[in-house]
Amino acid sequence: MKKRIAIIAAILSALTILSACAGAPAMTTAAAAATTAAGESSTQKAEYIKITPADAKALMDSETVIVLDVRTQSEYDSGHIKNAVLLDSIDVSAKAASVLPDKKAAILVYCRSGNRSAASSKLLIEMGYTKVMDFGGIIDWPYDIVK
Repeated sequence: MKKRIAIIAAILSALTILSACAGAPAMTTAAAAATTAAGESSTQKAEYIKITPADAKALMDSETVIVLDVRTQSEYDSGHIKNAVLLDSIDVSAKAASVLPDKKAAILVYCRSGNRSAASSKLLIEMGYTKVMDFGGIIDWPYDIVK
């Protein structure tokens, strides 16, 4: 658990530094806010966070995460990230509770170009999911995919 917290904290720190350098507002998640280095809990609401494909891959390789593909079935069938769960972006409101029952699970969201993943991530956060991270589109994914 401490290793998981340290990895998330390191990624968030890097994102905060990078976003400050770019003049963009820093983005955080409730995952970071709710769990401090001391392991204390907070009730702060989750916020939208955008991570890079490299950050997403590192999380996939080091933690138990849900990789959520919000494209259509035909897009998914043409190639997707290994073990990705499909939930079409138009069905997020209606089906998230059954597809993603654990609102505290770490969820990494992607689509084709990043538009649907951003909208779906924000919707999941509004629905009470606390560890949602958008890593954009599969068109920017430099790693292996499966068909």
